[in-house]
Amino acid sequence: MALTDTDILDAIADLIDEDTHKPYRKGVSVQQNDAAHLNVRVALPYPAKSRFAAIAELFRERLAPLACERKLNIDVVSEITSHSVQRGVPLLPGVKNIIAVSSGKGGVGKSTTAANLALALAAEGASVGILDADIYGPSQPLMMGLQGRKPEVIDGKLVPLPAHGVQTMSIGYLVDEDQAMVWRGPMVSQALQQLLNDTLWNELDYLVIDMPPGTGDIQLTLSQKVPVTGAIIVTTPQDIALLDAKKGLKMFEKVGVPILGIVENMAMHVCSNCGHEEHIFGHGGADKMSAQYGVDVLGSLPLDLGIRLATDDGCPTVAAAPDSALAARYQQIARKVAVKVGDKARDFSGKFPKIVIQNS
Repeated sequence: MALTDTDILDAIADLIDEDTHKPYRKGVSVQQNDAAHLNVRVALPYPAKSRFAAIAELFRERLAPLACERKLNIDVVSEITSHSVQRGVPLLPGVKNIIAVSSGKGGVGKSTTAANLALALAAEGASVGILDADIYGPSQPLMMGLQGRKPEVIDGKLVPLPAHGVQTMSIGYLVDEDQAMVWRGPMVSQALQQLLNDTLWNELDYLVIDMPPGTGDIQLTLSQKVPVTGAIIVTTPQDIALLDAKKGLKMFEKVGVPILGIVENMAMHVCSNCGHEEHIFGHGGADKMSAQYGVDVLGSLPLDLGIRLATDDGCPTVAAAPDSALAARYQQIARKVAVKVGDKARDFSGKFPKIVIQNS
């Protein structure tokens, strides 16, 4: 009896994706074009280049007995699509998904987290950009090693500057390093919209926005006029930081932006001499916040000298030491974020034809 596509799909029905905790079957397609080949394609809704080989081997072990004499080809790919955003806000040209990285207060490591998140997503094969939305205190030019660089302008549009495989844009590229941005709220909001809309983003799977701290004009502009797929709240375990982080979380909830999760930064300090671990800023704060608001903790990061040195050198940890334990923490957080985005409802607005009314 000939082997049908259903037979093959049934054979892999119990293979579970360890990241989504769901069966792979939904993203599996089969091609049996000839008697000599059996082609199986596994499409993941999130970037996972580092796991392609392991997933292919998992499918190969399961399907090899069914292939018999035929050559078995397993193709594992990532298919990143646009997902739902706030109602009535159109998608940004050239950008599939926007992830806002926010904090209730400054000094909690939000910009460092945003930079390493973007690099971790790119390392897994995604096309990624990062926008520095902190108009008053842009830090991404320093962190990405692009201080003093100016973007090219083509037909009135800014060309993002590349760094470590990521497209970047910041107000810091357009003004002198020591120039203070003495602007009122409306001017700052207008600047953010111009940076977003007047930048030639080149087919991004994810645009990570490094938000300024607080819940002011930029946050409101973002939630009302920018198509945000989801937000990440960065905090430390310190009570005062958690208090402000909760305000940021509630703000996003009120304006209809989903919270993808919490990142607890500076969760502990490990002595470089003796290895003793100490919770300098408190312990368990993110877990309490998670339980109170029903939001997942995406990961915890230590207070580590290497993280600071890497960003000051213009090469964040994920790029400077991709095989390190610190980079692994950022990579795990990025995987969880991408999986959560991939699990959201898809946005099909770009598929619909535009209706044009003309007088004839």
